[in-house]
Amino acid sequence: MSKDKVLISTSLAPKPIGPYSQALRIESNRSIIYLSGQIGINARTGQLVGDSIIEQMEQIFNNIKAIVESGGSLLSDIIKLTLYLTDIDDLSVCNTIMKQFFHPPYPVRTTVAVKELPMRAKIEIEAIVLMRN
Repeated sequence: MSKDKVLISTSLAPKPIGPYSQALRIESNRSIIYLSGQIGINARTGQLVGDSIIEQMEQIFNNIKAIVESGGSLLSDIIKLTLYLTDIDDLSVCNTIMKQFFHPPYPVRTTVAVKELPMRAKIEIEAIVLMRN
């Protein structure tokens, strides 16, 4: 873990029910990258990768990785994720996929169920990244 990211965890509040942290304190004068929401679009084709939440989420994290690395950082520098799901029952699958891309301490996360997303996507993810020095 970066020394700029300090995990905050207490037994006085509910334990996370997925791969995310209760809170992170950021002790830094580093810049922050704010990513717009990403859906599972293949950059070459401009099309949604498929109907499965797994395919879409893997594509999203690969897209986020490309954007973050273009900005000079890594996925591990992500401090906050917001997930928008069209089916909240997909949350357990999302937790499994997140563990493929992230390791503790996990970013803080908010998950919101929405009626629909562009291109009939099943999930959209936005991120906040603490820049590397």
